[in-house]
Amino acid sequence: MRSNQNVAFFFESQWAVRSACTRKWRAPGGGTSCWRGVRYGFNRGDDTRRVNAPLRVEMVRMRNAKGSNATEIEKKIKRGNALRQGSAWRGYRGPVALLLVALCVCGAVMWQYMTSLDADITETLVSQGEQVSPHPRVFTVQCSEDYDNHKRYPGCTPQKCGRAVTDTVVTQEEARVLRRLAERGLALAGSEGGASILDLHSGALSMGKQFVNIYRYFGDQIRDVFTQEDFQLYRDVRGRIQAAIAETFGLDPTVMYLTKPTFFSRINSTAAKTQHDEYWHPHIDKVTYGSFDYTSLLYLSDYGSDFTGGRFVFMDQNGNRTVEPRAGRVSFFSSGSENLHRVEKVTWGTRYAITVSFTCDPAHAISDPTLP
Repeated sequence: MRSNQNVAFFFESQWAVRSACTRKWRAPGGGTSCWRGVRYGFNRGDDTRRVNAPLRVEMVRMRNAKGSNATEIEKKIKRGNALRQGSAWRGYRGPVALLLVALCVCGAVMWQYMTSLDADITETLVSQGEQVSPHPRVFTVQCSEDYDNHKRYPGCTPQKCGRAVTDTVVTQEEARVLRRLAERGLALAGSEGGASILDLHSGALSMGKQFVNIYRYFGDQIRDVFTQEDFQLYRDVRGRIQAAIAETFGLDPTVMYLTKPTFFSRINSTAAKTQHDEYWHPHIDKVTYGSFDYTSLLYLSDYGSDFTGGRFVFMDQNGNRTVEPRAGRVSFFSSGSENLHRVEKVTWGTRYAITVSFTCDPAHAISDPTLP
């Protein structure tokens, strides 16, 4: 009888374990792992007296359970999946937060950059459409200490500094004649980049990536390019500019001297090929050239109609201020670091101008050019 009870219990327990463990079935003698994480272990020598009635009832109940227990299991599965998804999100929260911070920083930098572009020109001192006459428009600035490092020359070394613009020193017709002079001279060669120069004093002319002396290189042929009248007009204009600077800054014109480099410039939008073509960098004339005490520019073409870009920019601590070129316009200023400046890149067309520079040191003086 005892043997029969053991056999009966073996088959009953086998059925219960098989029903409770859905992933795999193993003989009770070897044990079975249930997907619910419960291990039911039976040995062939187990006695039915060691298994009470409530356990049998529970096994039978589990075998038939598909209602509330199954629903509870599904809930636990869903809860586990949700927890795993939450854990995955928590793992990504750190990198995502860093990415958002980086995007915010980049956005702020771009906003500042775009704002700085709009704020690059905070004030236009003189626009192209204005006519500055009969007197120069003068903007006074405090003199820098640059002049303390050089010998002072009474009647010439800057005592008051600033910048000024006038449209009455040179007529537009004279500007057209001087522009044609520059066009003829620069047509002989020219830079491979966007900036070419012609210096009638030294004879320097841009040619490819270097310079040549037009008087030596072309010899007598230069008389077919320039005339005595061209050179005479050039000398007259230089004298008038010198007088305007002296009057504006209260100087003695007889102790002001023309200095080098003084030259024609032609600038277009062609990409730079050498450092000589990179005209747009900020600089200080007194630092760059040493001999400069006063710098002037005579514009030979019009901003907006002959070219775009190419405005002259004074870079002050509290903002940038520009002069828009106009044919016949003369802009001049003291050459120290009180007048840090640059020229905008030309984006279209061709910009023509003459840079005429002056020194207080007679050792750095140069003569007016003459046609050989």
